[in-house]
Amino acid sequence: MGTVHAPGAMVLLTRLAKVVYRRSSEDQLGMRPRWYVALSFINDHDGAPQQALGEALCVDANNLVLLLNELEAAEYAERRRDPLDRRRHLVHVTAKGRRALDRAEQAQEAVEAEVLAALDPDERATLRDLLARALDKAGPGPC
Repeated sequence: MGTVHAPGAMVLLTRLAKVVYRRSSEDQLGMRPRWYVALSFINDHDGAPQQALGEALCVDANNLVLLLNELEAAEYAERRRDPLDRRRHLVHVTAKGRRALDRAEQAQEAVEAEVLAALDPDERATLRDLLARALDKAGPGPC
């Protein structure tokens, strides 16, 4: 009989991400999960070029336009022409979008607390710091 190997960190992270994703419903977040991801980026990079958003989310230009159309229809984000380059659009989160994002983040924190219930607060903080450091060092990577 062969040796039993414990799953690697990436396998565990992928499994955990899937658990979080399944528990982060549209009803709970108050918006579609993909809106939440996009708004989080826009909020952190307010006024970023539309192309940068597409690259960060690994979304092609056509799908990005559809996503931004939805966010604009919900009045969560808006595109404005870049005053320095009229061919580009800069993406901004609206006040309504920030309020919706705040509510979604609170819901997401509840999911995180549930999923990470086996860890004490210090362990959760350490996990977050380790993941942020690994992600920062890894960079965006190819889509």
